[in-house]
Amino acid sequence: MIDYRIDRGSGVPAYVQIVEQTERALRMGTLQVGDKLPTAREVVAATAINPNTVLRAYRDMEQTGLVELRRGLGTFVTRSLARPGSEDDSPLRREVTDWVARARAAGLERADVLALVTAALDAHDEHDSGNPGDRDRKKEDA
Repeated sequence: MIDYRIDRGSGVPAYVQIVEQTERALRMGTLQVGDKLPTAREVVAATAINPNTVLRAYRDMEQTGLVELRRGLGTFVTRSLARPGSEDDSPLRREVTDWVARARAAGLERADVLALVTAALDAHDEHDSGNPGDRDRKKEDA
């Protein structure tokens, strides 16, 4: 099961954080097709956010086909986002985990690590496309 954490200082709406955390768990294989999400009541108790916020996140995910709301039963995962390399025993995942540990040991904060990874991805995408404009169009298509 997933434990949602809401960062009130992030500027990101709580319902978006719930969707993003669910998508991340689906990509990493932490959540799998058929898994039940916590009830809105459970999320409210753990995060102290409004129940309507949780319901909005769940509705948004249902509209994108990630989950299915079953009246009286709960909300269930209907689609995986996992890719090769996301498994717990993946060498690639181990390498990234080790790199993050080194970055944190070097004093980098979460935002610094994210900025480094984003910059590396941007540079890689720009190099692959050969044209920064192509990269921007790819982002718009996503």
